[in-house]
Amino acid sequence: MRKIVYYVASSIDGFISGLNDDISGFVGTGNGVDKYLADLANFDTVIMGRNTYEFGYKYGLKPGQPAYPHMKHYIFSNNLKLENPNQQVQIKNLDLAEIDKLQREEGTDIYLCGGGQFAGWLLENKKIDTLKLKLNPLILGEGIKLFGNSSSNYKLKLVNSSIYENGLQIMTFRIIYLM
Repeated sequence: MRKIVYYVASSIDGFISGLNDDISGFVGTGNGVDKYLADLANFDTVIMGRNTYEFGYKYGLKPGQPAYPHMKHYIFSNNLKLENPNQQVQIKNLDLAEIDKLQREEGTDIYLCGGGQFAGWLLENKKIDTLKLKLNPLILGEGIKLFGNSSSNYKLKLVNSSIYENGLQIMTFRIIYLM
């Protein structure tokens, strides 16, 4: 069974972006960013919500195109429509059966890109196995929260932690779901 890995940048106070999707304060260069990009090469599948996919439009992504050319993309949305999407891009309804099906398929672990509401929904349904947090040395105060509006309460086990240039830390946690 493939694991879902939420690999995401966050501020110290738990925001994945500031107001108006502002990510300008996040560390954008250095060996920590290089590590993140190298890690992405190990995934063959990415899942994300509509807001995360559309966020890519601000950076030149065209509707229907893959954000990561080497990965199969599953965009989970009940209302996103794309004309002539690339064969690597599929839209799926928010449905746990679709997540389960992806986890049973052959392939690498699954990269959960972005977050907020979709990550919160997955967390509430105990679907995120690993949190890889790129902790940035800044406080945003407001914006999009790491797990959206989720009020789930789980313990984490620190598996690995590394410090990189520009104050970036990458910490890997296993989420402990109690029955």
